[in-house]
Amino acid sequence: MFGFFKKSGRRELVDPADLPPDEAAAPSVPIDAASSGSAPPAETPPPRRSWTERLKAGLARTRQQLGGGLASLFGRRKIDEDLLEELESTLLMADCGVEATQHLIGELRARWKAEHLETASQLQQTLAGSLLGIVAPLEAELDTSSHKPFIIMLAGVNGSGKTTSIGKLAKYFQSQGKSVLLAAGDTFRAAAREQLMVWGERNGVSVIAQEGGDAAAVVFDAVNAARARGIDIVLADTAGRLPTQLHLMEEIAKVRRVITKADPSGPHEVMLVLDANIGQNALAQVKAFDAAAGVTGLVLTKLDGTAKGGVVAAIARQCPKPLRFIGVGEAIEDLQPFRAREFVDALFGSAEDEA
Repeated sequence: MFGFFKKSGRRELVDPADLPPDEAAAPSVPIDAASSGSAPPAETPPPRRSWTERLKAGLARTRQQLGGGLASLFGRRKIDEDLLEELESTLLMADCGVEATQHLIGELRARWKAEHLETASQLQQTLAGSLLGIVAPLEAELDTSSHKPFIIMLAGVNGSGKTTSIGKLAKYFQSQGKSVLLAAGDTFRAAAREQLMVWGERNGVSVIAQEGGDAAAVVFDAVNAARARGIDIVLADTAGRLPTQLHLMEEIAKVRRVITKADPSGPHEVMLVLDANIGQNALAQVKAFDAAAGVTGLVLTKLDGTAKGGVVAAIARQCPKPLRFIGVGEAIEDLQPFRAREFVDALFGSAEDEA
């Protein structure tokens, strides 16, 4: 049976491993404090860093993991071919990909000779401008005002952070004054339904789910329910698939077709969630999911891990799709719209930013 789950009190069914990290790791109250009736002195939490600061901290991994990073590389005084060759290797190691790297180095070499650049700092400014030119076309904020409900279908392989991103997106759209409904269409992965219900509970939104069964049927029911209840946005989860599992990828195509039956104009966005840590494999995933479901936007998660931020340049050159959101942390507000300028500024942070 289909059902609506809203603050349903079923949290005990969820394995702690499936809870969002910040909830699963919540400290318990000491027994002696609870029994005595006196709580320990409250500690003032440290001030929350701004999004720009968190983005810089996340992308600092790119610099730190490259033997001192871009800041130290540009600490040299003169431009020469050795510097350009080392920069080329650095960009490749940062997951920029061969095509984007060759484009950037070719442009740098041409401007070095044409404009008579003399210092490495001038070269750094030129590189930053060239990189901005590559990734700027990916900046395209999602406009959800064109349809009601606005149906967003989310896809991605298991482990990419897809279900967690749905919870964060729900919070983001709520902050814009939108009403949200979640569709638990990942009927393949164990506990995926329960995990999405927890996110629905935390955000105070309804989740349409089904015990097992067909993912397309769940999403179909969610679209009809959203229309009946005047919901602004439907976030439809789908089962994680490897691009090589062609028979399973067909199920995602089926979900898209069923959404179209429920709403001929939908889905209005097919969003692919990518784990930034997989580097160049992200390109293969974009191409495979695009062929199966028609990807219209990307979410790039886990840039604060071992990821190298250059993958954004690789995507821009080889399979450009609007990069709607990027994530640099586990907190619910750590998923934000992609802004090309702030991304490049954070990537070329100073040595002080890495401290």
